[in-house]
Amino acid sequence: MYGEATGSRRHGLIEQVAAQMREHVVRGDWPVGSRIPTEPELAALAGVGRNTVREAVQSLVHAGLLARRQGSGTYVVATSELPAVVSRHVAGGNQRDVLEVRQALEQMTAFLAARRRTDEQVAQLKELQAARAAAVAAEELEDMVATDMALHRYIAQIAGNPLLLELFNTMLDAVEDNIRFNFRRLGATAPGHESLVDAIEQGAGGEAARSIDGYLQIMVDSLKDSE
Repeated sequence: MYGEATGSRRHGLIEQVAAQMREHVVRGDWPVGSRIPTEPELAALAGVGRNTVREAVQSLVHAGLLARRQGSGTYVVATSELPAVVSRHVAGGNQRDVLEVRQALEQMTAFLAARRRTDEQVAQLKELQAARAAAVAAEELEDMVATDMALHRYIAQIAGNPLLLELFNTMLDAVEDNIRFNFRRLGATAPGHESLVDAIEQGAGGEAARSIDGYLQIMVDSLKDSE
C-alpha cells in the first residue's frame, strides 16, 4: 500500500504503480489482447487513489503497452515498448523506405511460411488469395487493401516465429498505407501473389522469398519511374 503523495513523491508513486502494471504484462498475468482491471480495481490492488492509477495507465498507453478503447476499457497490446518505438519510426518513413523494409522482413516470413505451413494453412492461404484476386477484379480499393493486407499478415503468422510476427505487427499501419498507396498508383495492374502462394504450398522456401522480393521490387521500380 503506497498511499497518496504530492509533488515529486507523487511522480515517483506513479512510476512505481506503472512498474507494477508493466510487470503483470511482461509476466503474462495480463496477456496481449486481454482487458486489464478497472481503475477502481487497480486502485484497490495498489492501495493508491484513482488519479495515480489513471496517470500510471496513461504512461503505459504512451509507451505502447496498453490501448484505451472507448466504452470498452483498457487492453494489453504489447509486452514491450519496442513495438511502439518501431511503429513511430516506420510511420515517419517514405514509401520507398517502407517497401525496402518490407522486402527484408517479408522475404524471411515467406521463406519460413513455406517451410512450416500445414495443409490447413495452405487452404486458408488460397482462400485469402482468391479473395484478393476477386477484390482486384472488382477494382474496389478498400477491399483490395484489406484482402492484400490479410494475405501478407497470414503469411507472417504461419511463418511460426513470434518475434517476426510481432515485428510485422508493429508495421501494420505503415504496411496498410503502403499497400493503399501502391494500389492507388497501379490499380488492377498490380502483380498478383499466385506464384508466392504456389511456392508456399510446395514448401519451396527460396522460391517464396524470391517471389515476394520480386513483387516488392516491382513496386520500388514503379516509384523510380514516377519520379
